[in-house]
Amino acid sequence: MTEHYLNPVVPQNLSNTGTVGDFSMNYARDLTPNDRVRFIVRHELARYDIPNEMVQQAAGQRQNADNYETLGAASYEHLFSSNATSDLRGMVRDNSNDFYSNQESTPIIVLQHNWLREGYIKASTTIDHGRNEWKAGIESDNIFLNEMLNYNITDTTQFDPGTPSAFTYHANRPYMEQAVFVQDQIRLHNWTINAGLRWDHYQLLLNHQALQPRIAISHYFQKADAVLHFSYDRIFQTPSFENILLSSSPLVASIDPAGFLNLLVQLSKGDYYEAGLNKSSFGHLKLGSNYFRRVVDNYADDSQIFNTTISFPISSRKAILYGAEGKVEVPGWHHLSGFGSYSYIVGNAWFPVTGGLFFGSNTSQAASQLTGHTPDSQDQRHTVRGRVRYQLAPRLWTALGVQYDSGLPFDFDGDPSTVLAQYGQQVLNRINFSRGRIYPAFQANASVGADIYKS
Repeated sequence: MTEHYLNPVVPQNLSNTGTVGDFSMNYARDLTPNDRVRFIVRHELARYDIPNEMVQQAAGQRQNADNYETLGAASYEHLFSSNATSDLRGMVRDNSNDFYSNQESTPIIVLQHNWLREGYIKASTTIDHGRNEWKAGIESDNIFLNEMLNYNITDTTQFDPGTPSAFTYHANRPYMEQAVFVQDQIRLHNWTINAGLRWDHYQLLLNHQALQPRIAISHYFQKADAVLHFSYDRIFQTPSFENILLSSSPLVASIDPAGFLNLLVQLSKGDYYEAGLNKSSFGHLKLGSNYFRRVVDNYADDSQIFNTTISFPISSRKAILYGAEGKVEVPGWHHLSGFGSYSYIVGNAWFPVTGGLFFGSNTSQAASQLTGHTPDSQDQRHTVRGRVRYQLAPRLWTALGVQYDSGLPFDFDGDPSTVLAQYGQQVLNRINFSRGRIYPAFQANASVGADIYKS
């Protein structure tokens, strides 16, 4: 139980309680020296409030949500020899997500009940022979989706004129994915090569399939005590299925028939590149560096309803993300240990949108903005982390840490006066409207610890 469950939207941390719990049971048995079975049963729950803005708190709003999941899994493993093994795994689960609003909720009362039943199975075989370690397998995932949502508008000034004050939706549909994969890890002296090929099939509102080649190469330079590595992945990413039936349904046209646009959310396909160097120096120092570049068509994102936990999948024409990371680590040198890291990332998503649900003014913007790009939600250019720990005595230590964030982008349909009314002066002071970003933040922390008793 906690009173700080979600990220609060105001510093006052209004209505932010949460409770999580789970029960699980495992049973494993060796049937023979070469055969092993395992069974798992698990039930999990989460119940939590949605943090209020200041206006919502004053109105008496109370919104809360819950998530329940019951899962059963079984696996069987057989050892053919010391170099070959196979395993079979299966899973069945029920999952539900609910969202509730009281009558004082503003600007909208939302009620949601989404649930699904999923069956998953995977079989794979691994063979280690000489310089090669082969692995191949198949998997199948079958889900039956159910979506139910209704709303009532309580503050019409927050919506476009003509928006219906109430709406109800209910639908269900099967969702299936299948895959086949084969991969090999090759060891050649100081070289290690991982190569694989995967075929995926996706069927929900769209029917798509794709081949995904993958390769990773690393070389160890013994004299320099360094590893140079490179990897390439062709990715095939399916969209989030949260409210995907609602966002693609023609029935939502009744919400705003004059300014309505919904496009089937497309699957993301892209190329991921990565290269880096890791090195040890003087026996006490570890250096790591990494460069990455990702180019994705039909870039997946989500659109959220106000500050609720309800969202819809969307996609844009493409995205390019690239950056570099570096880290220096001292695992232990005399009484000192610690690390310092720096990362740089640039991420942009290109218009037009290629999938999602849009109403009112958002419709005209989505339909007319055909060129240009906007920062990705995680486009924080500079991030610095550091920590130094000193062992004062065998059972006593102290540490100092620092953190710097250059600021994430934000998208807000309003002006400073709206921010002041909804979130307060402290939040307004952190927003740079001219740059469309949060102001940079620097944090420092210090700590002291002691081992009281060892046994």
